[in-house]
Amino acid sequence: MTVPLTPRLRTEAVIKYLAADIEILREGDFVRCAMTGQTIALGGLLYWDVARQEPFASAQVAFGEHPRNRNGQYTQTAAASR
Repeated sequence: MTVPLTPRLRTEAVIKYLAADIEILREGDFVRCAMTGQTIALGGLLYWDVARQEPFASAQVAFGEHPRNRNGQYTQTAAASR
């Protein structure tokens, strides 16, 4: 039997973001970055905005240092390469 190196992310979770923790409102494997749309496994979720209730894929994205494309949208590939 072959075991995949990365677990498959199947179900999007619904999360309430607290000051230093999260509350899972609906079970799932991942959330989506509010800026890039990149999937974030719950075990890798480190950055979020409590006031806006939004998760972020990285510190660069969370603090506005993530590059945008010509249309002003955040790029998913740049986040994945960091």
